[in-house]
Amino acid sequence: MVIDVDYQVLSHLIFNISRTLHSTSFATVTVETISSSHPAEVKNLVQGEWKVSSGWTWLLDPLNGSPFIKVADVQEAEIEPFVHSLCRCPKYGLHNPFRAQERYLLYGDVSAKAAQMLAQPQVSEFFARLIQRVSPKSYNQALGEVNVTQKFLENFSGDQVRFLARSFAVPGNHLGQQSHGYRWPYGPVAIITPFNFPLEIPVLQLMGALYMGNKPIVKVDSKVSIVMEQMLRLLHDCGLPKEDVDFINSDGKTMNKLLLEAKPQMTLFTGSSRVAEKLAGDLKGRIKLEDAGYDWKILGPDVQEVEYVAWVCDQDAYACSGQKCSAQSILFIHENWASSELLSKMQLLAGRRKLQDLTIGPVLTVTTESMLEHIQKLLKIPGSELLFGGEELENHSIPKIYGALRPTAVFVPLADILKPDTFELVTKEIFGPFQIVTYYKHDQLTEVLNACERMHAHLTAAVVSNDPLFLQEVLGKSVNGTTYAGIRARTTGAPQNHWFGPAGDPRGAGIGTPEAIKLVWSCHREIIHDIGPLPKNWEIPPPS
Repeated sequence: MVIDVDYQVLSHLIFNISRTLHSTSFATVTVETISSSHPAEVKNLVQGEWKVSSGWTWLLDPLNGSPFIKVADVQEAEIEPFVHSLCRCPKYGLHNPFRAQERYLLYGDVSAKAAQMLAQPQVSEFFARLIQRVSPKSYNQALGEVNVTQKFLENFSGDQVRFLARSFAVPGNHLGQQSHGYRWPYGPVAIITPFNFPLEIPVLQLMGALYMGNKPIVKVDSKVSIVMEQMLRLLHDCGLPKEDVDFINSDGKTMNKLLLEAKPQMTLFTGSSRVAEKLAGDLKGRIKLEDAGYDWKILGPDVQEVEYVAWVCDQDAYACSGQKCSAQSILFIHENWASSELLSKMQLLAGRRKLQDLTIGPVLTVTTESMLEHIQKLLKIPGSELLFGGEELENHSIPKIYGALRPTAVFVPLADILKPDTFELVTKEIFGPFQIVTYYKHDQLTEVLNACERMHAHLTAAVVSNDPLFLQEVLGKSVNGTTYAGIRARTTGAPQNHWFGPAGDPRGAGIGTPEAIKLVWSCHREIIHDIGPLPKNWEIPPPS
């Protein structure tokens, strides 16, 4: 019997099977099997080698409390190799506009290959599920983080890395003189990132640092550092030189000592305002910050699309269990909305969130007890009211070191928010599924904006209105990192390639865009070329 074979189809099939088999060959863990009986290990990377430390720290599964990941935790006495590795990097960096320029192209190629890898369904699924295991959020939220990272790498493929180092020239005062401005690396740098975006934030900042010619040491919150460890292994498979990046797991005290001894030229810190201020002093200002934010949203007088606005408010406040730097912390509602179904629809949407699909889940930095205690303090304010939530999640096994709270909203009258003795309490940031709600009259808008300006380090704001005069008034008076304006405005869910970072602070860092990369990961260097010729019959002039 003769069987006709379409060799083109067969070749394509074999290629796809091969790609499926090898697409996650970089991985050292299997997401589905990570458990107390099959724990995963997280190692450190220094001077191109994966290493363990003298001790291990066990991490508890945020969903059931069982130890499921052990992290090689570097102690203070073990930081010398990391210090030495950073100190070996010269101030002029691993590459710059005059040296090793081929590395700009190298990183364009690395980005292209990594983007191609993350675009493969098996790889994106691997990282989305791994994110869910350590920083539980819905699958769509976890996959969104992977997709943003993939698009970022795609954006900086090919020649785009080289274009980040674009220079300029200005004519001088005489023949043969010309001033050149260059984007120059810092050399040895450090990156410290939090738990809530274990892939997106460290990858975007790491690659930005590398593009500009720096040698970074990366520290991700140990609770989620397994995600970045696996991503580094993927990047190595895509051509990232192993010696270009160091990766450390340690507590804050050890990392602080490392920074003081290694003296990186620049440190990027994303995290709490308290730690940010301490580091700014310790590092003598050689730092860029994306610290915590108390983010506000103002609904303008033009009531429309109530169901859509309610859905956006729900997403902004409770997606990722409220653990986004840009999560909606306080909602100012114009009195015109009072007769609408906005609040009832928000309550209905919040009630749809379930632990089973992780649309609500563990809060990794605030305990249930402390969140409930804060709610009780707010309810003692005259006129305040629990709109919905305010209770612990039911039928859960989340360990007590974490939080488990139903999506919660507390109404506090505007007059009481503005009082000096209650303002600090009301605007205390609860990094979980919690928000303050209040109403305001049109003639109180200035008071609302003044209150917003007093709130600490707000990263994002939203002005929900299509009234051009209202938008102009609010946008002209407010200062924050990123403002979303219009009827579809939100504090989360921005376009992939946008500026994100605080405004009004010269230490403020951005992320993800060419402007952010150049601001955070390079400095300006000026070189004035003066090659002559000398004027004919030149003589030494009188002293001046």
